[in-house]
Amino acid sequence: MPRSRITGNLIDKTFSIVANILLRIIPTTSGEKEAFTYYRDGVMSAQSEGNYAEALQNYYEAMRLEIDPYDRSYILYNIGLIHTSNGEHTKALEYYFRALERNPFLPQAFNNMAVICHYRGEQAIRQGDSEIAEAWFDQAAEYWKQAIALTPGNYIEAQNWLKITRRFE
Repeated sequence: MPRSRITGNLIDKTFSIVANILLRIIPTTSGEKEAFTYYRDGVMSAQSEGNYAEALQNYYEAMRLEIDPYDRSYILYNIGLIHTSNGEHTKALEYYFRALERNPFLPQAFNNMAVICHYRGEQAIRQGDSEIAEAWFDQAAEYWKQAIALTPGNYIEAQNWLKITRRFE
């Protein structure tokens, strides 16, 4: 049974009802409607409940059906989120890059890439490799600068880190 038919909380139900109405009235192809259903099932049901394997299946199916690059960017971004949550940072970075290729205006993807690079820099410090750590921190700074350029009022902690480490220009 598709997840969209499973009962959930009031917000999920309301979103599903509105989404279903919009799918009926907005002129889209059946493939686009089906892709959105898989995307919605991945986000609203499986991923929000921590069912990452099921969410990935829904996202991969949505990718198979979705042709719009902008919509595909959000699917790829969400796949990256799951890999980040699972500690699969290399895979996550790959999906964030792929999302940004289709939509370079995803500050959240730049932010998540920066967080991963910063984390790797901290790991390098713990391992006693300050040169590698600095390279990771420099990369994190570049990604955070891109995220901040897209949404100047966001990522305050990143802005503070950039200022404290003298990486903000």
